[in-house]
Amino acid sequence: MTSTLRGADIVTRSLAAAGVDRIFTLSGNHVMSVFDASIDSELSLVHVRHEGAAVHMADAWARLTGQVGIVLLTGGPGHANGVSALYTALASESPVVMLSGHAPLSQLGLGAFQEMRQADLAAPVTKASWTASDARRVGHDIARAMRTAASGRPGPVHLSLPTDVLDTIVDDDGTLVPGRAAYEPQPRALSQAMADDVLATLMAARRPLILAGPLASTARARAPAADLAAATGIPVVTMESPRGVNDPSLGAFAEVLADADCVLLLGKQPDFTLGFARPPLLRKDCRIIQIDPDPAVIARFSGMAGGFDVLPMAVQADVVPAISALQGCARRQHEAADWRQEVDHAIAYRPPEWQQLRSGPEEALHVVELCRAIQPLLCAHPDAVFVSDGGELGQWAQACLSARVRVINGPAGAIGSGLAFAGAARMTTADAPVIALLGDGTAGFHLSEFDTAVRYDLPFVAVIGNDACWNAEYQIQLRNYGPDRLVGCELRPARYDLVAEALGGHGEHVTTAAELPAALERALASGKPACVNVVISRTPAPMIRRPGYAGRKDAPTP
Repeated sequence: MTSTLRGADIVTRSLAAAGVDRIFTLSGNHVMSVFDASIDSELSLVHVRHEGAAVHMADAWARLTGQVGIVLLTGGPGHANGVSALYTALASESPVVMLSGHAPLSQLGLGAFQEMRQADLAAPVTKASWTASDARRVGHDIARAMRTAASGRPGPVHLSLPTDVLDTIVDDDGTLVPGRAAYEPQPRALSQAMADDVLATLMAARRPLILAGPLASTARARAPAADLAAATGIPVVTMESPRGVNDPSLGAFAEVLADADCVLLLGKQPDFTLGFARPPLLRKDCRIIQIDPDPAVIARFSGMAGGFDVLPMAVQADVVPAISALQGCARRQHEAADWRQEVDHAIAYRPPEWQQLRSGPEEALHVVELCRAIQPLLCAHPDAVFVSDGGELGQWAQACLSARVRVINGPAGAIGSGLAFAGAARMTTADAPVIALLGDGTAGFHLSEFDTAVRYDLPFVAVIGNDACWNAEYQIQLRNYGPDRLVGCELRPARYDLVAEALGGHGEHVTTAAELPAALERALASGKPACVNVVISRTPAPMIRRPGYAGRKDAPTP
């Protein structure tokens, strides 16, 4: 007798066939059939307290594991709640597939329950967005979505699942669930000849640099990028911050970038974070090489690159295969060891006066003191995960804290993802510490995710720097309009630690530097999702410059 399957069964079986073992989700009417089908497929459902948090968790999961993160949301407002979080994943080049329930196709245009043009709403923040129309094809829709998310420049994809497609029963003829190959990305390699040409151009330069985009900081590309730097002797600098070349975690890098005479943009988009790759941020005589998976990005840069003395060299290829090809063709290291050292020193530079920053006995902590106490926790384990989320506080955290694995809010510059990132990070590691540093403003976006972390036994330490303020906006107003024109930035000095305790976690409240180390140790030892609420001063984000640095004497004037 021929067996039958619902569309919902095909969805879950297709995800399982792709190797997916967990879905980040929040329940709702439109997806109850998929929840039911997940029981038979043995997919794990991680259900959160807000749809945006589900997307953020899938985003962090994708960055940390190299797998496509899967989100399942209900339709209408549930879908809309998840859409804004897709922008963070898009800017961070994170492969996420957001599956949304949807009003039935048979009722569209008639005022169906929570009817919405969902695919149109998600389109601007995804690589592709469409609505399934046939239960027999929905498995192939899933495969296409996952393949698209992971191919080329990775990024989010949306697929809406109408309830009548999910509820339709069809005969299982063996073609409903695609084979594993259908889900895999389709890489575009860099030819050996082109790799040789790129390397020859870099090796001929006196001060070459390789600038990589956010993908190079993920689990998929982090090690290969480091291997490329070692094989060629050319600095590989990853840019994943909305502050771009002024990213405090890159120290005084902007100064040496202005001295480079050849720059390879390895999947790094020539966008606002790089001054659109135009002079004077880069010198007029700088030779630009572009390797990018997206022909539109190549065409855009080609159309605006007229300010350079030499036309850019451009080739379409995926980042990870390109890294592999370049490393495989490397026959020697670049001879300019002094240039490598200069770049390393610039990136490592931090103003020496930071070491002397101390708060008085009656003063709130400076954020540097806060970071000084956190760093030993990250140094205690080689696989410790550092999560950064927030405006001014986030910039200080990225400047002062280091870990082999980190997850930040990325070029999107959006805040609110930190607690969801921390929960997902805990799922990827059994015993390494997961330490998140958040501002009090950003913590409020998804504070209830402490409940999710407690339900799933996901211990992490979330350190909230509490200055009772939207400090990034406060500093903008103070700088641009003056102290008499401050509005809409004040918050209460709330006890976020007590909220975490009420939701089943561990809480600590810290008002002095002396209390902080012991509070952090107790939070880590609690074995619970922990909140360390620390009263800090309002401090503008750092802008790192080396006193008296005027560029290399042998570099031409830009």
